Amino acid sequence: MIYFLYGPDSYRSKEKLQEIIEGYKKVHKSGLNLVYVDAKEFDFKDFYSNFKISSMFAEKKLIVLKNLFGNLKFQEEFLENIKNLEDIKDIVVIYEDCPADQRTKFFKALQKHAKCQEFEFLQPAQLSKWVAQQFAKNNSKIDSAAQSLLSNFVGNNLWQMANEINKLSNYKRGAIIKKEDVELLVKPNIENDIFKTIDALASKNKKEALLLLHKHLDGGDNSLYLLSMVAYQFRNLLIIKELMDSRKSLANCGLHPFVVRKTSYLCNQFTFEQLKKIYQRIFQIDADIKTGKIDSELALDMLVAEI
Repeated sequence: MIYFLYGPDSYRSKEKLQEIIEGYKKVHKSGLNLVYVDAKEFDFKDFYSNFKISSMFAEKKLIVLKNLFGNLKFQEEFLENIKNLEDIKDIVVIYEDCPADQRTKFFKALQKHAKCQEFEFLQPAQLSKWVAQQFAKNNSKIDSAAQSLLSNFVGNNLWQMANEINKLSNYKRGAIIKKEDVELLVKPNIENDIFKTIDALASKNKKEALLLLHKHLDGGDNSLYLLSMVAYQFRNLLIIKELMDSRKSLANCGLHPFVVRKTSYLCNQFTFEQLKKIYQRIFQIDADIKTGKIDSELALDMLVAEI
């Protein structure tokens, strides 16, 4: 039997993997037949040999297979034996915490032969419910304004969100968490804020864009890193805008569907030529900063003013 866990939300996929492992341990007490195989370190023969060794306890084996999408030879041999693996009594869990290329023959074969579960990022209403549940597990309470700000600061990064929830819960034991507590203890997710910056620029709200950038600069974030994040967002806009203008499918643009959905609506605020000029200007500013022609913070301010 084959299970396949994948998707951009690695926090929930890791939780599901742990749930499978804990369920297995409850039934198979010895723990001797729980095996971890990293496809970066072992070849297919090493992996497959696990099924040829009989368990002295007559237990099912649970084999957790990681990083399979980074080893093409392993994939090819896995495909050759996939029918056998599907039919055995032992359990194989393929776990990918990095994006899996859904266009490949291997991915499509797993969809056919494995029990697949994809973990997409939570939508806003789902995220709100998840956050509330985590605070409840910590025996903590948070008011609506504070929870809204927390979601804006962190976004869909559940690894960071879980840490922030634990931090806030420990800070306000027995008391309701307020907006000022979030402002004091939680550092905004930089990529989430950079997207808001681009959103503000697209809406011609340069004041808001400058405030967002300077919030990071005042917090100690490196200006060149901020510029690289702005470049990343405009690169995505440029890719999607070109496809939209040529009426081509966005499905094969090389970006994750979540990024496409999140970014495509902003494309209507720019022409392709405008995006091209902005992207070229970002690279010129980057070169000017690195050669000492301009101060980095001043360069960011000028970029916002020019867009």
